[in-house]
Amino acid sequence: MSRSLDLPSTGVDTLAQELAKLQDNGKRRIAFLGSRHVPVVDIHLIELIARSLAEEGHSILTSGSQGVNAAVIRAVLDINPSLLTVLLPQSLDRQVPEIKDQLERVIHLVERSENNELPLPLASSLCNQEIINRCDQLICFAFHDSETLLNSCRCAEEMGKVVSLLFFD
Repeated sequence: MSRSLDLPSTGVDTLAQELAKLQDNGKRRIAFLGSRHVPVVDIHLIELIARSLAEEGHSILTSGSQGVNAAVIRAVLDINPSLLTVLLPQSLDRQVPEIKDQLERVIHLVERSENNELPLPLASSLCNQEIINRCDQLICFAFHDSETLLNSCRCAEEMGKVVSLLFFD
């Protein structure tokens, strides 16, 4: 006598969707989030990953701060600026001078000046949520105590996004 497992249909559907995303060779919207503080040796790895994905023709989304975001922006601008969308948590004039020059070269730049009065951690959380809403897949570089980033990854997973979380520590 054969026996079958009665799995809830949503569980099987979710698994099938995730497997299809992983096997899909089509173009995706891939978001990068990460710490402002990045070990120098890891900058090149981040740039390599972003550059490779842009070369494959994927759309890349990120925010506009130093560290991970700056490395992603630099890499994608070198390959194909039209593939890059940068969402800022606040207006461009609130960004640090070191990143402003780079951001001015971004074709698809979204500013959230309505968040200028919010504390940066809250504005960043809202920005991360918008980035996650727009992407198919999230790649995040963080430290184990990066609460805002870890919360963003949990949120993305709950939304059924493919999440790759890499830790610096």
